[in-house]
Amino acid sequence: MADLSAANGTWVIDAAHTNIGFTARHLMVSKVRGSFTAYEGGFTIDAANIGASSANLTIQAASISTGSADRDGHLISPDFLDVENFPTLTFVSTGAVDKGNVVEVTGDLTIHGVTKSVVVPWEFIGVSTDPWGNTKAGFEAELEISREEFGLSWNAALETGGVLISDKIKLVLDVQALKA
Repeated sequence: MADLSAANGTWVIDAAHTNIGFTARHLMVSKVRGSFTAYEGGFTIDAANIGASSANLTIQAASISTGSADRDGHLISPDFLDVENFPTLTFVSTGAVDKGNVVEVTGDLTIHGVTKSVVVPWEFIGVSTDPWGNTKAGFEAELEISREEFGLSWNAALETGGVLISDKIKLVLDVQALKA
């Protein structure tokens, strides 16, 4: 059982020290990495009854950043995230289970207007106090989703076989939170 007693309570995501990232295969041979730069959320941990814990996250879809302005422009277009019609991506937890070294948080992930249940395996890194007396907690998670299940099906066939962009997207979450 994960010892979350030090993390008991309510927390707000510290966006300055958090990374909400992703990785996708490009041309079937390399990876493109990116992140979102505008988001907010938080969570409440009930260490004595982990199932009573909750979490939420809202990401501004237009804040996607891959290091290429042209690619980012395509990703926010109607071909992909369609930020004009779907300005946010959201996650709202529906349950949590302690699995020993991780806490599996189940929740509703909404991307492009499509909501799917996902399981996020969170690893508790620890709690620390910063030089200004603020209590911070760290958590990390990785999961894989199918972008096509969320209606993100744009792609291009390659002459050599395969497709331009993988269906599978790896989400990489490195969260630092401030005790509320």
